[in-house]
Amino acid sequence: MKFHYILLINQVSGEGNGKKTGEIIQNLLAEQQMSYESHYTQYAGHEAKIAEDLALSRLVGWNDEIKAAYEDKLYPLLVVIGGDGTLHQVLNQFYRMNKEFPVSYIPGGSGNDFARGIKLPKDPQKAFWAIQRAKEPQIINTLTYDEKIQNEKGLVINNVGIGLDAAIVAATNDSLTKKTLNKYNLGSFAYIASIVKVLFTQKGFPILLEVNGEEHTFKKAFLCTTTNHPYFGGGVAIAPMANARKDNLDLVVVERISMIKILGLIVRLITNKLTTSKHYHHYSGHKLRIVSTVPEYGQADGEVMGSRPFDITFATKPQLIWYYPE
Repeated sequence: MKFHYILLINQVSGEGNGKKTGEIIQNLLAEQQMSYESHYTQYAGHEAKIAEDLALSRLVGWNDEIKAAYEDKLYPLLVVIGGDGTLHQVLNQFYRMNKEFPVSYIPGGSGNDFARGIKLPKDPQKAFWAIQRAKEPQIINTLTYDEKIQNEKGLVINNVGIGLDAAIVAATNDSLTKKTLNKYNLGSFAYIASIVKVLFTQKGFPILLEVNGEEHTFKKAFLCTTTNHPYFGGGVAIAPMANARKDNLDLVVVERISMIKILGLIVRLITNKLTTSKHYHHYSGHKLRIVSTVPEYGQADGEVMGSRPFDITFATKPQLIWYYPE
């Protein structure tokens, strides 16, 4: 299949990594004499407006009929270049519009957890050729949520967290350390620094879970994360068993433990052995609800949702991603 590549480039993602990645892809396309156009974000959230305009004017869906219609002409393929937040904004805009399009993604952020989760190469040129090699888009799972208290709905490609991971995101986003480390492509270390800080300050909180119709309660939850794939925080495997190619929900709850045992928890988390702790609980299913009455930080794909109570229900939604997995 031959494409007309529509590049949506977030130049400020990853402290400029998005700009560098975009230039690499543009140079490659020019050298290969491939058809393309470029659209650049100019302000925070601009990618959603660009996505809306493209959805109404340039993009087309995907089915057997459309595939046959584009056998002899260039298919307009949207390629998002930026961080997970950029792709999050684009897909949420399509979700709000009730539109479905296949998209491609070339990671240019700091954490790049979604690319890691679907086994998309981190190297820009390798990622591009993974797109070019694919004959069909891959069906990748995403999560949708409906938060009743503030009547908030959305779609996530990575995870939604209440408690520890959300507090870590809030602390990391406010940290100068992240900006400094991003300049040296070491953004994930900013998350590790925030993890160490927040682990010693995060308190336990009560939650109620409904998983496949069964209730589970925790008096002192420490972390409560619904995830689409194993990773959060730039490569930390919070749920090694999760798989973005399966249409199910994975929920991880970690209970609050004593300060003395926290050091052991840090080691388990960093060495991807958190699942061996008796304070670690994993649930999987297709129906999931979380109720947290005590105000806690929440995050959706690294975007802070604020400190508040939650009554949130999750479902799954397939998304076509055009690439050939490693």
